[in-house]
Amino acid sequence: MSPAAATVSAAQATTTAAETHGFLSPTGVEIAFLLVGLVTFGAAVVTVTTKQLVHAALWLVVALGGLAVEYLLLTAEFIAWVQVLIYVGSVVVLLLFGLMLTRAPIGRSPDADSGNRWVALAVAIAAAAALVWVVVDAFRTTWIDLDGAAAGSTAVTGASLFQSWVLPFEALSVLLLAALVGAIVLSRKTKARTQAQEAAGGTTTASPLRPPSPGPDATRSAVRGAARSDARSDKEGAR
Repeated sequence: MSPAAATVSAAQATTTAAETHGFLSPTGVEIAFLLVGLVTFGAAVVTVTTKQLVHAALWLVVALGGLAVEYLLLTAEFIAWVQVLIYVGSVVVLLLFGLMLTRAPIGRSPDADSGNRWVALAVAIAAAAALVWVVVDAFRTTWIDLDGAAAGSTAVTGASLFQSWVLPFEALSVLLLAALVGAIVLSRKTKARTQAQEAAGGTTTASPLRPPSPGPDATRSAVRGAARSDARSDKEGAR
């Protein structure tokens, strides 16, 4: 089947689904979608609220895995496997390796909390509301036939990505490359600043050098020398 035919069949499937399904008559797949979404939302909340970095990384695995399941339920198996391979299989593993290599605290860390959490919460709520409004406004009358053929196969996704979304795809690639370069630059600056602080702390807190304490042989020699000098002084006094 050609990409154009696959796109046409996907459009026909959405039209048929819109005619047969209603909002108040959910199917089993839609109920599973809602339940997995609640689990994913809870895992995401725990990820950003816990003070243990390792637990945050593990809950991030649950959140990203839940998103992959949601993509599967939406018949977008290509995006689901990309989610598993790139995010769960690479990003989270890289995060765990970073925690191990930097010797991050395993237990509760007071540095994991920020005083700007209320500002972050307000920004998150505003971003979520804007995203929900955009999605609902764009797909208000669009329904996907979850029981029919997969509409998010590799052929359909590739045709849509490299025909209609080439420029946004390349812009996102450049943005990710800039973020990678910026992360490297910031890490090098932080390392240089830490070394400078350690060097400054070592020069200011260094204790003055003390002469080495005499050993047992030096003590015995000093005692013998003092005894000989006393004996000589006694002989001279007797003369």
